Amino acid sequence: MFTKHNPVNMALAHKHLKLDQAKIDKARRLLGVRTEQETVERALELVVAEEPILRAHRRVKGVGGVVEVFGGR
Repeated sequence: MFTKHNPVNMALAHKHLKLDQAKIDKARRLLGVRTEQETVERALELVVAEEPILRAHRRVKGVGGVVEVFGGR
């Protein structure tokens, strides 16, 4: 599920961010990681890995419609 990153090829940037601590804590537990650094890295990896899905959603935005298949009332 997660991509394995290669620290040798990774460009690191030092950032100062104001983030919701409760969200960080919940994400850390859900991702099963120990540090906040790992939490942010894994969360970003997940978003980047979903790029093909996000692109597909944007392509079909507004296409199609809702078809009643259960004989609506």
